[in-house]
Amino acid sequence: MKVLLTGATGYIGRRLKQELLKDANISLRVFVRNKQALDHIPKGSLEIVEGSSFDTLKLDEAMKDIDVAYYLIHSLTSENYAKLDHQSAQNFRDAAIKAGVKKIIYLGGLGVVDENISKHLLSRIETGEALSLYKDKIDVIWFRAGVIIGSGSASFEIIRNLIQKLPVLITPKWVRVRAQPIGIDDIISYLSAAKEHSISGTHIVDIGSEILSYGEMMRQCAEVMGLKRLIIPVPFLSIGLSSYWLNIFTPVPFQVARSLIDGLKSEVVIQNDNAKKLFANITPISFKKSVEKALFEAEQNQVISRWSDSGADVWKIDHKDSIAEAVFIDEQIIQIKESEAQAVFDVFCSIGGENGWFAYDLLWEIRGFIDKLFGGVGLSRGRRSQTTLRKGDSLDFWKVVDIVEGKRLLLFAQMKLPGKAWLEFRIDKDKLIQRAYFLPSGVLGRLYWFSLLVLHYFVFRDMINSIYKKAKEHK
Repeated sequence: MKVLLTGATGYIGRRLKQELLKDANISLRVFVRNKQALDHIPKGSLEIVEGSSFDTLKLDEAMKDIDVAYYLIHSLTSENYAKLDHQSAQNFRDAAIKAGVKKIIYLGGLGVVDENISKHLLSRIETGEALSLYKDKIDVIWFRAGVIIGSGSASFEIIRNLIQKLPVLITPKWVRVRAQPIGIDDIISYLSAAKEHSISGTHIVDIGSEILSYGEMMRQCAEVMGLKRLIIPVPFLSIGLSSYWLNIFTPVPFQVARSLIDGLKSEVVIQNDNAKKLFANITPISFKKSVEKALFEAEQNQVISRWSDSGADVWKIDHKDSIAEAVFIDEQIIQIKESEAQAVFDVFCSIGGENGWFAYDLLWEIRGFIDKLFGGVGLSRGRRSQTTLRKGDSLDFWKVVDIVEGKRLLLFAQMKLPGKAWLEFRIDKDKLIQRAYFLPSGVLGRLYWFSLLVLHYFVFRDMINSIYKKAKEHK
């Protein structure tokens, strides 16, 4: 079986890719906008086609000889994402039909179209309708899920952070709205099983575990974490205020928070029993079990993917050329012994998250808080794993855009900035080289750099010294 997977760098797609690669009976092809975003893949394990769902020629190339195509594409980061989502789905469907693809498998949002429906959920429903428009020409299995609970999922990280940080939660009245959460492993089980299913036509399959209100989810999460929390719903928290609240106290930036909060107005419960009819061998685990598994994976540094993984805008930049154009560079160099190189590499790859920034952590935290106030990602995203890094990982308000074992780590800044910034750690034989690059945007960008010049001197100098000191201690 020849399978095409889209969204392979996202939260669901990265996990599904890993699952599909285990199956010796399929040949896997991934369709990505930029192959730089893919983490290390064993040579020959899959085929990569680089392109966009708005490029019909590239879509035709991706669809050639494919039996089953997974559609996990979403344009949430764009202002006109609803229009883009609809056009993307049409293009994908038409290319699949043209190529003789037998089946499309799509994961959308759970809910019904009414006066409370959010723009985001409506877009997911319209995407499913576009994919399944021609029932007589191509089979479609359209899964619909609500709150996804798993290590690294946005919903789980929001709930966990609120429970951890706030003994008393002042919440909007929407916490009384009912939903049916589902564990990420069950999502992957359904998606993987669907490729083998021989049903014809279009089938909408609603999936989820037990019905819970969002408030009940918070209480159960607190129980699993061994914490007592008081939840007080109030009628005066607007969508905007709630979004800022989540932005400050959880890892998600304002735009993501607003989209999620807007969706809380709609009840997201299962509308059909097709999951039991068509996938009787899959029984979703309870919300509590999903939370327990997610917490365990986070504690054991076993998080496979995170909601922040894709970062599509990051890969539109040619980082090599952009760094070469940087107007301002702060360079720090320390002589090291070649025998110390691996220890030094391990230390600078452990930076950020719970491990901190090795120097002036308070200043980093203040910068992260300021970033949050302006709707940025801040420091609270932390790391996927406290022990390992891979290309595409989020690291506080940075993104790992290159990593070469034993030699180099390159980070791209995702904080709010009047320009573009990178932070590089490099080992060159007997030297540890640390460089901060800044490509300013206009006069404001230059003023920003010069206003921080003195701080940069102390922060970056002490950072490289701390890295070397820690490497010698742990060598």
